[in-house]
Amino acid sequence: MKRPWNIIDCPVYSLATYFEGKVNMNICTYVSAVSMEPKIYAIAIYNDTKTLQNMFQTDTAILQFLHPEQYKLVRNLGQRSGLQFDKYQYLKKNDLLESWNGMDVLKNTSARILLEKIDFKQTGDHVLFTFKAEKYKSYHSEVLTSEILRNKKIIRA
Repeated sequence: MKRPWNIIDCPVYSLATYFEGKVNMNICTYVSAVSMEPKIYAIAIYNDTKTLQNMFQTDTAILQFLHPEQYKLVRNLGQRSGLQFDKYQYLKKNDLLESWNGMDVLKNTSARILLEKIDFKQTGDHVLFTFKAEKYKSYHSEVLTSEILRNKKIIRA
């Protein structure tokens, strides 16, 4: 039987953060819309990560809704640390980036949202950030989910 937090099939996102002209991306599933007006998102970012370091240095990030075909990115963006692995170079070398609102983002995502940081709070092994959605763009209705990652044996049940 699945653990309670694994019962729900969650969307899989990549949070793009920026510092000194370089993008770093991670994988996150602890993401939730928490207000309709204004549109506010809560995103938990794991401690001791490049993404967290970047979010303490900037107020802007882009939440990317991954397309099911992007499941192969999860190992490099989510299971490798940006502190030891240059994700920007990996993405650039593999021609996986394009520009959106003047910032590097993944090509072929299902949607993306430009976020502006509101606040943050330490919460266990993650820091919980709240963001206001400033701009968005939708491309596809299909999204990568945790169930797809389980079926591909990228994460366990």
